[in-house]
Amino acid sequence: MSGLGFFASVLPESILGAAALLLMLVAAYAGDASARLVSWLSVAALAAAGLLLTQPAVYAGGAVFDGLYRADAFADFAKALIFAAAAASILVAPRFFGSGAGGLRGEYPILILLACVGMSIMVSATDFLTLYVGLELNSLAAYVLASFMRRDIRSAEAGLKYFVLGGLASGILLYGMSLLYGFSGTTSFTGVAEALSGGLNNGQLFGLVFMLAGLAFKISAVPFHMWTPDVYEGAPTPVTTFFASAPKVAALALTTRVAVVALGPTGHSWQQIVIFISLASIVLGAVAAINQSNIKRLLAYSSINNVGFALIGLAAGTKEGVAAVLSYLAIYVVMTIGSFVCVLQMKDEEGNPVETISSLAGLSQSRPGLAAAIAIFMFSLAGIPPLFGFWAKFLVFDAAVAAHLTLLAALGIAASVIGAFYYLKIIKTMYFDAPSGELARGRNPLDFSIITLCAAVIVLGYLLNAPLGRASAAAAASLF
Repeated sequence: MSGLGFFASVLPESILGAAALLLMLVAAYAGDASARLVSWLSVAALAAAGLLLTQPAVYAGGAVFDGLYRADAFADFAKALIFAAAAASILVAPRFFGSGAGGLRGEYPILILLACVGMSIMVSATDFLTLYVGLELNSLAAYVLASFMRRDIRSAEAGLKYFVLGGLASGILLYGMSLLYGFSGTTSFTGVAEALSGGLNNGQLFGLVFMLAGLAFKISAVPFHMWTPDVYEGAPTPVTTFFASAPKVAALALTTRVAVVALGPTGHSWQQIVIFISLASIVLGAVAAINQSNIKRLLAYSSINNVGFALIGLAAGTKEGVAAVLSYLAIYVVMTIGSFVCVLQMKDEEGNPVETISSLAGLSQSRPGLAAAIAIFMFSLAGIPPLFGFWAKFLVFDAAVAAHLTLLAALGIAASVIGAFYYLKIIKTMYFDAPSGELARGRNPLDFSIITLCAAVIVLGYLLNAPLGRASAAAAASLF
């Protein structure tokens, strides 16, 4: 392939990387006064990268750079979700940081752009070397974002915890990759798959387990979830919005590609691990959220719970299962962005963020529109029909049953009833408790537009079933 063909395949990453470097210079010379301009230009760069994903030249190259990177429909689907979530996280930040949180800094959107470059490499990686480079580029930006409010103790603590535990997880993942390389003689996904097709020895089994353990940390799945509630609570809310959406999509997409492409011949072995992680995440995410008083911690456990449901589709190990995972991620991103933008509206009279669930008491009387939006997102996260969140769960359960994992689907359905309790608790607080008077009135047009768009997608999502199904099926087929 010509050099131009190679360049076309990585054009979205090139656009984002170049934009991050140029905007870094702008932020350095113009200072924080340029933060809003840098934010809008970052969103424009993400939009341009997203539009490039629709061009045939971007994924026509297939495997490039001697098999280190693959541009295909699967990667494009994940990148579209990542770019959209990142853009939303940038757009909602100015009002938060501009209201007593230290002011918006130009580095915030730049760090998100750099994280997006890393995540784009992650979802297109077909070699352990590319995987690790993309993963660490994303992680390094994420550590800084978690502690972005330097003078806030909770933010500094969140960044430190994320850094220490993230370094541990990266070491575990790197050790697993080194074992698979040592016993397979290659770092290529296809090469590892060929080596594993002859049978799984003890060294390869240990490598497989360590790799899945490291990836489980990145998707915050049980038992490697311990960082999630603390980081989600301590990080600035726009950063939490980003963490709960874009990196989650990238890590789950990466895990899916590794499991299907690199570890495909050992499906029975990794399937057992994924089933355990899935059920444990569903149950713990549901039970641990019941007694939470902080809404960001509750949504952190909700994200753990939702990762468990998405992994049910991966456990099936079929095209339909992978397509269900992708559809689940698309719907999950909309629900998550909408939920956290609603949390951003929770402020007191002085403009300080309020995060307690009790402060939502009587919200249906003081701010009925916001209460209705929160109710829509909570019902959808609980999987209540006819909202779009129900369809996400139905797809993964259907894929599990089709793959003869009926018991797994039945246990997942039963556990989802537990999770519905804490979502309904929030709705009960808003509509049936006496008003607390803690939240101030006010509406930001941009935040309102994002909330309205997300709520409309959740309510009218069934109109998108056909295009979403076709896109996810085409993306899944590219892995097989």
